[in-house]
Amino acid sequence: MVLTFGLISFAFAQSKMISGKVTSGSSGPIPGVSVFVKGSPSNITQSDATGNYKLNVADNAKTLVFSFIGYTTLELPINGTTVNASLKEENTTLSDVVVVGYGTQNKRDVSGSVASVKSKDLENLPVTSFEQALQGKAAGVQISAQNGKIGQGITVRVRGAASVTAGSEPLYIVDGIPITSGNFSATSSPTSALADLNTNDIESIEVLKDASASAIYGARASNGVVLITTKQGKTGKTLIQFNALGGISTPSNHREFLNAEQYVQLIRRAGQGAANQDFLNGDYTTLQEALDDYSSIVEGRLNRYSAGNNDYQTYKVNKNWERESYQDNPVTQQYDLNFTGGNEKTKFYIGGQALNQNGILVGNSYKRYSGRLNLTNKATDFLEVGINLNFSNSINNRLSNDNAFSSPLQSVALSPITPFIDPRSGLISGTLPGAATNYPVYYNPFISIENAAYKATVYRTIGKAFANVNIAKGLKFSTDFSIDNLNQNEESYYGSLTFRNTGTSNGDGQNISTFVINANTNNFFSYNTTAGKSTFDAILGTSYQKSTTKFSSIEGQDFPSDAYIKLGSAATKVVALSNESAFSFLSYFFRANYKYNNRYLVGLSVRADGSSRFGANHRYGYFPAGSVAWIASEEDFLKNSETVSLLKIRASYGLTGNAEIGNYSARGLFAGTGAYGGIAGQIPSQIANPDLTWEKTKQLDLGFDFGLLKNRITGTFDFYQKNTTDLLLDVRIPQTTGFGIKTQNLGALKNNGFELGINTENFVGDFKWSTAITGAINNNKITNLGGQILNSNEINAAVEGQPIGVFYLPEYAGVNPANGDALYYLNTVDPSTGTINRGTTTNINEAARIFAGNPNPKYTFGLNNTFSYQNFDLTVFFQGVSGNKIFNAGGQYMSANGSNGYDNQTVDQMQYWNKPGDITSVPEPRLGYGNGVGFSTKYISDGNYVRLKTLTLGYTFPASVLTKIKLSKLRLYATAQNLATITGYKGWDPEVNADYQSTNINQGVDFYSAPQPRVISLGINIGL
Repeated sequence: MVLTFGLISFAFAQSKMISGKVTSGSSGPIPGVSVFVKGSPSNITQSDATGNYKLNVADNAKTLVFSFIGYTTLELPINGTTVNASLKEENTTLSDVVVVGYGTQNKRDVSGSVASVKSKDLENLPVTSFEQALQGKAAGVQISAQNGKIGQGITVRVRGAASVTAGSEPLYIVDGIPITSGNFSATSSPTSALADLNTNDIESIEVLKDASASAIYGARASNGVVLITTKQGKTGKTLIQFNALGGISTPSNHREFLNAEQYVQLIRRAGQGAANQDFLNGDYTTLQEALDDYSSIVEGRLNRYSAGNNDYQTYKVNKNWERESYQDNPVTQQYDLNFTGGNEKTKFYIGGQALNQNGILVGNSYKRYSGRLNLTNKATDFLEVGINLNFSNSINNRLSNDNAFSSPLQSVALSPITPFIDPRSGLISGTLPGAATNYPVYYNPFISIENAAYKATVYRTIGKAFANVNIAKGLKFSTDFSIDNLNQNEESYYGSLTFRNTGTSNGDGQNISTFVINANTNNFFSYNTTAGKSTFDAILGTSYQKSTTKFSSIEGQDFPSDAYIKLGSAATKVVALSNESAFSFLSYFFRANYKYNNRYLVGLSVRADGSSRFGANHRYGYFPAGSVAWIASEEDFLKNSETVSLLKIRASYGLTGNAEIGNYSARGLFAGTGAYGGIAGQIPSQIANPDLTWEKTKQLDLGFDFGLLKNRITGTFDFYQKNTTDLLLDVRIPQTTGFGIKTQNLGALKNNGFELGINTENFVGDFKWSTAITGAINNNKITNLGGQILNSNEINAAVEGQPIGVFYLPEYAGVNPANGDALYYLNTVDPSTGTINRGTTTNINEAARIFAGNPNPKYTFGLNNTFSYQNFDLTVFFQGVSGNKIFNAGGQYMSANGSNGYDNQTVDQMQYWNKPGDITSVPEPRLGYGNGVGFSTKYISDGNYVRLKTLTLGYTFPASVLTKIKLSKLRLYATAQNLATITGYKGWDPEVNADYQSTNINQGVDFYSAPQPRVISLGINIGL
């Protein structure tokens, strides 16, 4: 007994309890840090939510090791029973783990071109969709919003547009799931299915840009692949984080239009100009007779637009309709709550968000409620299972398309002498009762704000169940099954008072439902092994996807009153239709990577894809790619260099595809619309093409990665060349076939360019300053279209030898000083000599079209500076583009020198030609004569801009304060989004493309498109 107690006492004497706190100078307490005795990694603990830890160690233990991702590992001697640690942030740019197709790799070992953006660069921004947070942060990835409406579609191009009429958006993969993306709007103005994702749930985004990185996704990788990885659980005490953000939005820019006095002056002068033309045409005997007649007409119109009185003569009413289009300081609110934790067996991440955004335009708002659960469990020593589940519900109060009179910004066409409230009725001008058919000059969109609604409601569930089985050392089998279920309902009602816009006197209602169920399964083996100086890893697997879309629409008219807005109350059912379509992919893939002596890298991948979208003769496509890399800094002549920390030279080449066309483009189709005389019938609607197959893109990439001065400076540089052939085009065929067009593989285009990314640690220590620079140059050219010129909007075109969407327009020659005529260069070619006739004409139809500019930016760039001192941090992020043009399609109405009707004009139109000898670019005002208002280079401007995209100032409370209030983190911050823009473009915003007409070809067009919002917000991050 005595011996037993003695042994127990001896055992207790051989150990002691060590405690302490782990902090970082800039981040405060660090939870989840691994703490263990050097040489005994099994004796380990982790710091808790407040950075504290306790560890029982042997009495002879000498050193503690503190290790945490993102910080330099620290070893401290054990002196006494308290050991506090202060970790330094580590520059991990070159040692980061990046996500690649069906796996991960150390960035140092990646031989392809992959851009990676981490969560710290995406979080806590007042944006609706993650693409907006990604803008300017990945070299070679061009992202642009079409306008300032929230919840709208956003254009993403990776290394330029790789298709003319097929889809050009990248493939989006979320946690291994190819999700449903794109536009499901019932109007020509697109929405974005990607807005259903919560940006604050994202851990990292990797963009696979070259063929070596993306060919593992084969038939859908020509436009690039965006891999989104969401946050996962971590071993340790449960961490609770709450984030709140609130902000106020304003338009990032205003345009100035004529005030009442200027408007009256211009319209009267336009009447005089028209009278003079009528007299010269012989329509009047004397000029005075013409002037008197036009004066009577103009004064009558001004009286009408002044609500039937002569207030316009004293400019009593001076309405700024542009300002009326915007809401008064609309509020954005965003709340996030998440839980992260787990143990060696089970790890979890639970996140939820409530987002409520009011747009800058009246009537526009967006709400989203989302929740996420990511759970993994190590069921046995060889089996891991898990689920990823995301649910979201969004409510988008939408507005009409940019080209609709019911769109708020179209109100700028109304005259400034028109009051907002008609004094005759006390109602919004243009509302019944009253002269609503011809007052004001156009339909007043604010009638729709009060008497119409257009709501899009989306329920979205993305779920994945997976299992990983460790079969043997280095050999693993992975299987998953996922469902992406999107249910969208668009409901609209236009009340009786909107009849001037709808043409329906007693109300018009629509209900449109879109249901998409996208099922995926992946099954693959992965193997890795090391033998001597050789390291080898490979995957081999199969994938299957089927996506089914169901669509139904019903429209009703003639409601008892505006109190009844559901279609069951409509007396007339105008439209009732439904359809269903589906596509499927069956794929087999293989990838292998080999590394020798930690310096020579070889990668190979191949994917075989079979798709229901293509013809029976070419249903399968094969997409191989290969890459090599040499880590030269591991060679003896650089290994001990004090300057060069890393030099990796890369080269890759491969083939990818594009399958983004209609689901049945290869098939001969019939339509059940051949009814005649009350008897049902069917008619052929599409001619078959059994040879239809993928667009193919062959891509070469040459690049290098570097690190200098112990990785204080790191970066990457790439040159690429993409050649796309077998374009999927709708080709005109002889009408004798009974059809007008046939989808064929015809044509080619190419993209080539350069990309640069640089990260620098300018200052380290108490004051830190780091810089991240991204820049890219892209050149796009169509090389073959079979002689076709594709031009649908009379502005942009697809033409051989030109970039896609090139502006193809008559050339404006200015104003004739003698008579105020608008002039155009003839630019006709003499067939015998080939010379160009630079003579001028007043008839725009006599002027030949020229290639007038590229809507696609040649240069894209981003510049991010991050500063921190003690507990303060400051981020300044600039983003911009250059080398592109913008066409103001609204110019023929708003900047038409009073020659195209009674629209209000931009202030520059007051510089009009007034008398012989005047030198100006604004023609003489001639009411109704359209003097110089045709689509021409007159309305083209440079689209270059530099934007202060994000400015954030934050303060993180120190550990001494956090300990007292029992928090692991407390940070306050202020963020300004789109704070300032430097541009020569005179429109609302250079980041624009009119939403009603956007295609691969139709780009860079502005048509009453709202500017981006400027958002000033305050936020708080709380950690428990």
